[in-house]
Amino acid sequence: MSRVINLNNPTKIRNQNRRSIAEILRRLSQKPQMDAEAQDMAASLVFLLREIDAGVKQSVEAWEKRGYWMKAERFLRDWEWVAETAVNMEDVIRHEAWDLLPDLLGELFPRFADIQLKTMTRTADLWRGNYQRLLAEPPSELPW
Repeated sequence: MSRVINLNNPTKIRNQNRRSIAEILRRLSQKPQMDAEAQDMAASLVFLLREIDAGVKQSVEAWEKRGYWMKAERFLRDWEWVAETAVNMEDVIRHEAWDLLPDLLGELFPRFADIQLKTMTRTADLWRGNYQRLLAEPPSELPW
């Protein structure tokens, strides 16, 4: 029997989500006001950050299972900002405190500065309807 190879490993998904976030940040920064599309984009950032956080936890579990405690701890520390940022953005969106969003986006920009965007490859299908989808969910809380 041959091995099953998962092509969608956490690193690949994390890199795809980082690219999507970088594109959304660029598009959001060009928006003059918060319209329905901008709200959908902001909600998409929450979903993408959550997915990154889930992938980080999956990687950490795999490394801990193999006994790479130091590597897992360092990796977890490097990515601990993701869950907090997702919850903060969700809070801003749920309370419609759109005046706080630029500060949160400003904190995100340096974390995605290493991603080169020559062309925008993500379509509006990525974020369309995510604002309503987020509001339909129960509110998230930080795990600590």
